[in-house]
Amino acid sequence: MSEIKRRIIAVAVVTIWLAAGYVFAEAPITFESDEAQVSLIELFTSEGCSSCPPAEKWISNLKSSPDLWKKIVPIAFHVDYWDHLGWRDRFSRPQFTERQQRYAATWGGDSIYTPAFVLNGHEWNGWVGRTAWPAAQKVGVLRVSLSDGVNLTANFVPQNTQPHMLNLNIAILGNDLQSDVARGENAGRKLRHDFVVLQLAKTDMMPDAERWTGSVALPKAFSSDKPSALAAWITENAIPIQATGGWLR
Repeated sequence: MSEIKRRIIAVAVVTIWLAAGYVFAEAPITFESDEAQVSLIELFTSEGCSSCPPAEKWISNLKSSPDLWKKIVPIAFHVDYWDHLGWRDRFSRPQFTERQQRYAATWGGDSIYTPAFVLNGHEWNGWVGRTAWPAAQKVGVLRVSLSDGVNLTANFVPQNTQPHMLNLNIAILGNDLQSDVARGENAGRKLRHDFVVLQLAKTDMMPDAERWTGSVALPKAFSSDKPSALAAWITENAIPIQATGGWLR
């Protein structure tokens, strides 16, 4: 085979792979809720907290729950107020601590702690006794589509009332993550994490006839830890009212 023919074949192969990659990249990923409310479960945690692994194990077990993404959307925020006590959590962010502080202020509390669960915007201890999920009311359908792994659009059709202002919240999640903790309360332990918030985005939604729409451009480089799931939820006055999500391809 001549050198020219080999180059032609090589160029053709590269072109085919690039075209295939373009097609795959263009295929949108869509998640949609039912009319009934899907509960948003938030865990505030830290690798520096020795009481957190049981809570993280509990939320990890939701991966095998038939209710995952249908009745519940779990997310885990790693706070940073443990970072100066011997071990810096690589997933912690100051804004996650601020988020927990805002919740505490809403409840009239003057302190925050880990592990702490929040269910639909309210402090929740039901995970300890595995309390059943709250009865779901019909609130409306939330549909989100992610294109090219970057551009996300959302549509929300309220069930009955017309809200005054809504916000769209998007979290890119990491799963099956591990850390070998060398110092602090968990020194010598290998910690495993799921539903870890790697990136968080928020934008206003706009009314459009009987629905609300919103869009956001996500950063292309989320983290060194490969994102594997997406969570989306609508808030009214900072309280989650509907959620959806799922695994990313």
